[in-house]
Amino acid sequence: MKILVLNAGSSSQKSCLYELGTDLPDHPPAPLWEGTIDWTASPDYGLVKIRAQGHKQEQHLPMSQRQQAIAHLLQTLLHGDTAVLTSLEEINVVGHRVVHGGQSYNQPTLITPEVTATIAQLIPLAPNHNPAHLEGIHAIAQLLPTTPQIAVFDTAFHTSIPAAVALYPIPYEWSEQGIRRYGFHGISHQYCAQRAAQLLNRPLESLRLVSCHLGNGCSLTAVQGGRSINTSMGFTPLEGLMMGTRCGSIDPAIPLYLMRQHGLSVDEVDTLLNKASGLKGVTGESGDLRLVLAGVSQGNPRAILAFDMYIQRLVMGIGAMVASLGGIDALV
Repeated sequence: MKILVLNAGSSSQKSCLYELGTDLPDHPPAPLWEGTIDWTASPDYGLVKIRAQGHKQEQHLPMSQRQQAIAHLLQTLLHGDTAVLTSLEEINVVGHRVVHGGQSYNQPTLITPEVTATIAQLIPLAPNHNPAHLEGIHAIAQLLPTTPQIAVFDTAFHTSIPAAVALYPIPYEWSEQGIRRYGFHGISHQYCAQRAAQLLNRPLESLRLVSCHLGNGCSLTAVQGGRSINTSMGFTPLEGLMMGTRCGSIDPAIPLYLMRQHGLSVDEVDTLLNKASGLKGVTGESGDLRLVLAGVSQGNPRAILAFDMYIQRLVMGIGAMVASLGGIDALV
């Protein structure tokens, strides 16, 4: 069986094609083909990297063609040195990582028009991600209209978080309407916990772990007995740690102040906090940690400040997760 996996993040598109037998392997097999697009490579284009058959390719994809990114990647499955298929019809199923499933979905789900509509309805809660997931779902539907598509939700792993942690201290009626901590990066945190147990040669159920997902989006999760019991992200992926372009946790009065005193609209505040804050906001240049570290090595004071803030919040966050567990066996 050939399975195409699509992972659309806030700053990248990662895709792999796997071939599996009837039994699932203990460890992920090497992909037949791997394609990535880094949208932070340049303000003008995304950097496309393709690997297959021992060959590597690098291309530039203009930002204006972002919606055609999936179709562009899949063409490299069929043509050139990286071709591993004679037809896209050889793909048996397509899996999508989807950031926000709300309270509707807590397990892998066959994508139907109803599921697609729900993902669209949740865009306000994951504005940097759910639109990209929909682009991928629609692109596959056009290219492979009869191939089943499966959504795997980042929020699913965190449905085990107890109510005392998941709910906010707001009027309970709002909690009943779905305003609560959902948590994100669950697929990554779940895999890291399982892999840590394998590397430590201990049963997952016996371990207290803190897993760190660090990238353009950052989150921490406390895992006890293989279950998420606390996590840094909340109602949306904006809460928690300082990130590439997201502010993380701040005084909730700040958006109100910006709107009342400076006349910013809801959309302007949303853009400021999601796309112009974090490392990018402090440095004034870039949310890419690689470039921030380069600035640190050059003595750039804004880069040094941004990195210090990033580490300070990361250490505080890890401490909070350890406290939730009452101790820790491993940091992963």
